[in-house]
Amino acid sequence: MTGLTDATRPADPITWPDGHRAAAALTFDLDAEAVMLTADPASADRLMVMTHQAYGPLTGVPRILALLRRRGLRATFFVPGFTAERYPSVVAAIAGDGHELAHHSYLHESVRGMSRAAEAAMLDRGLDALDKVAGVRPVGYRAPMWEMNRHTPELLVERGFEYDSSLMDCDVPYLLGVGEGDIVEVPPHWALDDWEQYAYLPDLVGSGLIESPAKALEMWSWELEATHAEGACFVLTCHPFLTGRPGRMRALDRLIDLMTSLDGLWITTLADIAAHTRGLGLQPRHFPRPEID
Repeated sequence: MTGLTDATRPADPITWPDGHRAAAALTFDLDAEAVMLTADPASADRLMVMTHQAYGPLTGVPRILALLRRRGLRATFFVPGFTAERYPSVVAAIAGDGHELAHHSYLHESVRGMSRAAEAAMLDRGLDALDKVAGVRPVGYRAPMWEMNRHTPELLVERGFEYDSSLMDCDVPYLLGVGEGDIVEVPPHWALDDWEQYAYLPDLVGSGLIESPAKALEMWSWELEATHAEGACFVLTCHPFLTGRPGRMRALDRLIDLMTSLDGLWITTLADIAAHTRGLGLQPRHFPRPEID
């Protein structure tokens, strides 16, 4: 296989604004019923499954918004178009509290192997839904399950997105070169996703092992402290139907205790992080497809 080339060089170091030494963002994927409906459309007739997912917008989001208000923090909410149409008042409440609304597909569709035309239609349907419900043209995107095709970044650039948060090769944001253009990438990763800790629905998702919030808090705290020490970017991904439960919210509150205690940690939205990154004048990175010799 071809070795390291200039096109696959590590990302440039990041300097943070106003004397900050690292950055952190709280992000919430408001999947609600969409994620299970795309996994198995027959789930629409399973009230246990549908109410488990509806817990997110109906109970989890109000609890999350109350916590963020109490802490004086702004977060980024990734919203599928279907969720926006089904829960317009919830989406309005998120926007009304000053949080960022970002794009997260229409029905949480898997795009693995999806044609360029089909994926473009999905993106446009999600954009139309957020515009209709909230009057928002989002600047950020997160792919369902973080899966992207080679053509996905091109579709995002064509639609004017400023950033994506789906790729996992780095601990700091960078410019991803896309043809003659670019888009800011703000990397997440699986260890900072509550899905792997808490998600379980019979016959649909999860191993049956539901982790303790104390274990999640310990793991996330280790990552946060190490990220802060390296001057990098901590991106936590939570789902209101999972983290919105009381004991898990207590763990999130304690994580925020740690976040606010760390000297020089910039806690903000992904849109703010992306705008700062773009202003640094970084050189775009490119990811040619690996070829076997």
